[in-house]
Amino acid sequence: MSALAGVGVVAAAAAAAAGILLAPSRARSLAMLAALSLFPVLIAGDQWHSAAISDLRDNNARLLALVLLGAALVTVLALLFARRPLLLPVAIVAALPFRIPLHAGGDQANLLVPLYLVIAGGVLAAAVRDRRPDRAGGPTRLAVAPGGAPASWLPRVLAAIVVVYALQTLYSDDFSQGLQNVCFFLVPFSIAFALLLGVRWDRRLLATALAVVAVEALLFVFVGLVEYASRDLIWNGAVIRSNQFHVYFRVNSLFWDPNVYGRYLALVIIALTSALLFSRERRAAVFLAVAIGVIWVGLATTFSQSSFAALVAGLAVLAALRWSLRWAAIACGAAALGAILFVLAAGGSLKIDLSSGGSVNKDTGGRANLVSGGAELFGNRPFLGYGSGAFSTAFRRNAGGRAPVTESHTEPITIAAEQGLIGLILYLALLAVAVWTMTANLRALMPGLGRAPPADLAGRTYVVARAAILAMFLALVAHTLAYAGFYEDPITWVLLAMAGSLAIRPSA
Repeated sequence: MSALAGVGVVAAAAAAAAGILLAPSRARSLAMLAALSLFPVLIAGDQWHSAAISDLRDNNARLLALVLLGAALVTVLALLFARRPLLLPVAIVAALPFRIPLHAGGDQANLLVPLYLVIAGGVLAAAVRDRRPDRAGGPTRLAVAPGGAPASWLPRVLAAIVVVYALQTLYSDDFSQGLQNVCFFLVPFSIAFALLLGVRWDRRLLATALAVVAVEALLFVFVGLVEYASRDLIWNGAVIRSNQFHVYFRVNSLFWDPNVYGRYLALVIIALTSALLFSRERRAAVFLAVAIGVIWVGLATTFSQSSFAALVAGLAVLAALRWSLRWAAIACGAAALGAILFVLAAGGSLKIDLSSGGSVNKDTGGRANLVSGGAELFGNRPFLGYGSGAFSTAFRRNAGGRAPVTESHTEPITIAAEQGLIGLILYLALLAVAVWTMTANLRALMPGLGRAPPADLAGRTYVVARAAILAMFLALVAHTLAYAGFYEDPITWVLLAMAGSLAIRPSA
């Protein structure tokens, strides 16, 4: 790690944090522009001698064409968002699942390029608007009620997480990976959070966002079903090879990973189910039910156990909100107890062996060793950890280089090993503040918590949104307990921004 790179990472994170904390102003625009500008510079510097960057450096025409194309697209998007500001949140939601495979020097990277372009366009549009504060029509920061309202703590905790993560790259056992996590995930997603936090999510905007994700999910399912029928995947050689040795065939549609594909479909199902549970229009209910059924078929072809678990968690939350918190908790407890008894009673016939650590690790696909190894890393350095992005390097070194799998699949374990108690406390604080924000004043809105929702249409739309965001967020947290990727998923940041905006009911 060079001193200049370390300073750059911290500066980019600090600028992103300022974008989160500052109200719309010229200072906020400058902070977001600085963070976005440092993003590509830091990545290029870190990977300067890699095959990918070398290939681009040796092909000046290609590099210039990519830069000009990106600049043109960002400019067009900025002009569009400046004229129609409410297209920005829809564009961010629409771009969430799309990763573009970039090939250079024989390597491939699957990057959220569409989302990065949308965010850059949004920042430029915000910069123009912030220079002309008299211009109406754009998203504005929602006023937060005094007295420490929960929504006011979300930006503070997120800003602290971004800055601390960047600082912990400075002593990381894998500085390069920590830098990439800051630049590819935390910085752009922080800016997306800042852009979305002040959006007023009225009925029309919420319905548009729901329609967009539903249509996209149906498209992904169509591609996935074609893959399943043809037994031919579009990409990801690792999944293609694994399908040759399994009795089942996993699909990934336009996603790289079947589990990420399954996570996305599970979250969309939860959003549509929330709308269905509170719907009073028969035609809308029929459409929602059909869409949920089709997307569920697509989810089944992923064979993603973590996605199924996330879906169950989200649906349980919706059941508690819509009907009864008490009975939902009883049902979940009974189901969990039944599952445990079933495994204990029928473990032999299912070829599940819990008699030794090695057999448990085998039955969990190596996850048990990852959890125990991560816990051991945390025990070695409980306060500061091994540094941001260092789990794989530290795990392999701790295992003597013999570990075939070194990517953690449990978010709290990853955070504890990499960031120690400092990062773990911030992670738990974020979960607490997020749930606090999402459940603020919810008792008066949800029948399962004691009262009936408002009868007016606008009120029911607001209820659907609050219920969906809470259920989707908790489902995503459940998924990351088995597959990680909490901070690295832009959906996390979008849900948090929407929760902050809806914690105080929009005026329209």
